[in-house]
Amino acid sequence: MRNAPRWARWIVPLALLLVWLGIGGTLGPYAGKLREVATNDQAAFLPRSAESTKVLEARKAFEGAQSVPAVVVWTSNGARVTVGQQEAATRALGDLAGRPGITAPPSPAVVSGDGLAVQAVVPLAPDLGEELPAVLEEVRQAAQRVPGTSVGIAGPAATQADLSDAFAGIDGLLVGVALGAVLLILLLVYRSVLLPLVIIISAVFALGLACAVVYALAARGAVRVDGQVQGILSILVIGASTDYALLVAARFREELAVRGDRADAALAAVRRSAGAVTASAATVALGLLALLASDLTNNRALGPVGAIGIVCAVLSSLTFLPAVLVLLGRTAYWPAVPGPADAAAEGHRVWRRVAGLIDRSPRRVWVSTSVLLVVLAGFSPALSSKGVPLDEIFVNDAPSVGAQQTLARHFPGGSGNPAVVIANADRAAEVRAAAESTDGVAAVVPVTAGGGRPGAGAPLVVDGRVRLDATLDAAADSDDAKGTVQRLRERVHAVPGADALVGGYTAQQFDTQQTSARDRTVIVPVVLGIILLILIALLRSVLVPVLLVATVALNFLATLGVSALVFENLLGFSGTDASVPLYGFVFLVALGVDYNIFLMSRVREETLTLGTREGVLRGLVTTGGVITSAGVVLAATFAALMVIPLAFLVQIAFIVAFGVLLDTLVVRSLLVPALIIDIGPRAWWPSALARPGTGAGPRTASEARAG
Repeated sequence: MRNAPRWARWIVPLALLLVWLGIGGTLGPYAGKLREVATNDQAAFLPRSAESTKVLEARKAFEGAQSVPAVVVWTSNGARVTVGQQEAATRALGDLAGRPGITAPPSPAVVSGDGLAVQAVVPLAPDLGEELPAVLEEVRQAAQRVPGTSVGIAGPAATQADLSDAFAGIDGLLVGVALGAVLLILLLVYRSVLLPLVIIISAVFALGLACAVVYALAARGAVRVDGQVQGILSILVIGASTDYALLVAARFREELAVRGDRADAALAAVRRSAGAVTASAATVALGLLALLASDLTNNRALGPVGAIGIVCAVLSSLTFLPAVLVLLGRTAYWPAVPGPADAAAEGHRVWRRVAGLIDRSPRRVWVSTSVLLVVLAGFSPALSSKGVPLDEIFVNDAPSVGAQQTLARHFPGGSGNPAVVIANADRAAEVRAAAESTDGVAAVVPVTAGGGRPGAGAPLVVDGRVRLDATLDAAADSDDAKGTVQRLRERVHAVPGADALVGGYTAQQFDTQQTSARDRTVIVPVVLGIILLILIALLRSVLVPVLLVATVALNFLATLGVSALVFENLLGFSGTDASVPLYGFVFLVALGVDYNIFLMSRVREETLTLGTREGVLRGLVTTGGVITSAGVVLAATFAALMVIPLAFLVQIAFIVAFGVLLDTLVVRSLLVPALIIDIGPRAWWPSALARPGTGAGPRTASEARAG
């Protein structure tokens, strides 16, 4: 661009800046509007083809006006429940019949076997949305009219209200904490005033654009969004945008010190970093799209939504950021303004020392770091992914959890969450008998025509089918309950002509667990294959990509090992959600390989002129600071998910944050450079760089020994 007219050198960055200002001004508000098109429908978290999902759809016909149950539980203050208290409980809830949000008369109050508690069920409308807390509060106030008792509300409606409360911080708190953490880290690391602000604005514009695109698609039913997907989208876009922006900004500073002209420096920076940025983005986007192979609707939803976010992050980093850097020039780095002396700099002294350590003993470095990772990976089988118990879903003390625990103490463990059996009406008696004879089933009650609820009277028949609710002895979220569901399915499936199906909460947990295991066996190889092909295309080699994929996979296993120790011994989790390992793999492997892409693309560039050994050392020194900063920023960004008090997000946050730091500080900084130096030019097989004499003249002594 040096020979271009002066006006032409400014018109392109000015035009790009105006376009992005327009995007930010018009589309930015959509970052806070996704909740309008979000759905937290229970079916979104279930396998599409599972038996429990079919039951969830079939049971709607038996509920008249569809409803979500709120289970009210009273406990007597130190004495047995009296008949008067039981009658008062029935009257108190009976007065709610016909109120807005309540779809049918509440059930009569039932006393527990130990005589110390009473429960009743209030059916609520499933689409109350933001009105749900107010309706539950009305139920609570009515229930509190029973003298001498304490009241709690459990069941799906109460859990849904607590989930909505937990996700309430996604629009503001989560994004604010993430952006604040990124800004603070950038200010401390770069000691610059303008550059961190420019990078933050770049991330905000990318997030606004991504949310607008997702909003438009979700409003048309092309994609689906829930609170979980919304939170991950925000973190993903902010983290990825910052990573890519840091790489471009660091390359611009380097080129500016060499060339002096800001327009030429920006063009060179984009040209030389675009390959690494787009390859990195492709690994993440395609890795996320691999989730489309999942049978879990929620996993499938994250795939295209996350990929859209990554594309927007790349667009912002390669267009908006360079345009601003051209307009600001050296001022962007004030007060640490780069000058001609920076062109001769050989990187920060810390990274020169790291490079010296690797150069002196490459084999010792990669062997010792590999042993460390293998030892940590040895603990990974201890990470249980059988699901999160109900009392651990929320990090804090959610009201619904306490009420569910009270319910479980006084009633059969599965009270409030029965197994639901759907069968042909002409075989109802045989199916009921088979269910009642199943070990672990406390009681089986048919749904009757009276309000569509279990109780006295003839079973309700809809399209020739009946519904039976089977209360389990064990808590609905326990392994014993899952075993009971398996036995129950075997028994009722064996009834000739019944065409019976078993669903309900426990069955859903079991099916999700089984499907998640299947998804891992399908998606993990797909993601690894995608990453390997991208690395081969970028580095024009086979051996180096294979080594990089192997190191990233080892880092993931080591992270799972550490997570198993931390979750059980420090955070008190007895298990993880069934989808946590898969999410952790996709995010950590796809994002973790970014730093190896940033490093090895620069190493290959330097190797073309310096040879393998000097190319690795030069690449490590020049990229060490920016990649480490990017890793710390990404870790802090994902750690921000911990402000949402849900076990699933806390577990994902820890796995990704710790794994990224381990990858950045150990795998990328020590293991990979040492391994490549020890192997020598052969690492680039089958490209021309693997042949003797390729690069800057004669090979070095260490390369000759390696060859």
